[in-house]
Amino acid sequence: MNPQAPPSRRVRLVLPVLAALLALPQGRAAADLIYVLNSGEASVTVIDSVTRTEFRRIPVLREPHHLLMAPNGRDLLIADSAANEMLIVNPDTAEIIRRERISNPYHLGFSPDGKYFVINSLRRGQVDIYDAASMALLARLSTPTQPSHMAFSPDSKRVFVTLQGTRGLLAIDLDERRALWQVDVGPQPAGVIWHNNRLLVGVMGGDYVTVVDPAEARVERQITTARGSHTVWPAPDGKTIYATSRVDSAITLLDGETLQVKGRWDLPGGPDDMSVAPDGKLWVTLRWAARIAIIDPATGQYETMRVGRSPHGIMVHPTPPPQPIATADPSPSARAGEPPRAEPRAETPAVQPAATPGPSSGTSPGTSLGLPSGSVSLLPGSLLGTAYAAEAPVPPWPERQAVEPPLVISQPHLLAPYNSLSRRLTLR
Repeated sequence: MNPQAPPSRRVRLVLPVLAALLALPQGRAAADLIYVLNSGEASVTVIDSVTRTEFRRIPVLREPHHLLMAPNGRDLLIADSAANEMLIVNPDTAEIIRRERISNPYHLGFSPDGKYFVINSLRRGQVDIYDAASMALLARLSTPTQPSHMAFSPDSKRVFVTLQGTRGLLAIDLDERRALWQVDVGPQPAGVIWHNNRLLVGVMGGDYVTVVDPAEARVERQITTARGSHTVWPAPDGKTIYATSRVDSAITLLDGETLQVKGRWDLPGGPDDMSVAPDGKLWVTLRWAARIAIIDPATGQYETMRVGRSPHGIMVHPTPPPQPIATADPSPSARAGEPPRAEPRAETPAVQPAATPGPSSGTSPGTSLGLPSGSVSLLPGSLLGTAYAAEAPVPPWPERQAVEPPLVISQPHLLAPYNSLSRRLTLR
């Protein structure tokens, strides 16, 4: 800019520059973080949702499959099952806080009331029940082979576990720590959710979703979807149930009220787990293609992005909005009976990407899925790749007790040999 230019000309030159700067994306301040577990590559890909680029690559020891946000909202739990390890990660920065030794954590969930924390061990045939307040192990139940996914009853009294090796769905009483009943739902059952007083189970060894009446402990019906049915996931508004199928590479849409099939999206690559972003888009792992898909349900368009090998669990972590903080010293207007002044919370500094970049993270062009048009309501925070009932509100995460409570073991005839490494899991 010419310093000798008249003021009016300088203003005309500066205003377009300011407008262009304001129009630029705000980067991490406005982006969500997408966590993708690469089970075949011993890593976690963290993606910036705005730029569609890899923000960070987190190395793990062996084989991560599922992840879950703790009720406190500050601890992201990533289960590395083959390594007998749980990673506790800061979800805002993707930094590892610490690693905990845990017995073969595969699938995990908190009861809706926040009282219990449950871990399924697929390889060891056990279900571990922890006290969520102290993270002390309450019981280790030996189960038939391959306990896989779980769902909770809304009253938090029962957890339902799919048994991939025995065609079963197992009901467990959490307060008494004992098995209640088991029902045959089909070969290799996987994902399960509680929906409208029914349990919906994806059957990988078949081409259907099994509907179970938990009050009667019986199979009510089977809904044909596609071969390799795996994850069953509700849309945020509850009007649609998504059922992924690994073998036929499709997502079947079920009516949330009647459970009748109302559509099918063909999605190459073996759609597996999914999570929903605040803007309504679906983020889906493509297990056999080393990619993820980002689907817009309103327009029927999707794009894909390369991640690590055999991506399984996925979670969208929304960027928290700035929250006002009241000043310590009330202003004169506040002393006069008016509300106290508030100031915006300072933004978290951006974290630089890892020094070693991952593979190219370019996206593929959009492709039509032939989706029905319609609006999608927003989800304030996806439960990230878990089939976990959340009809009841989850209370704030309680503070950890200073004194470790005694280990309580109930139902000893159901317990596998106790592993001292998983006696206590410490969260912030």
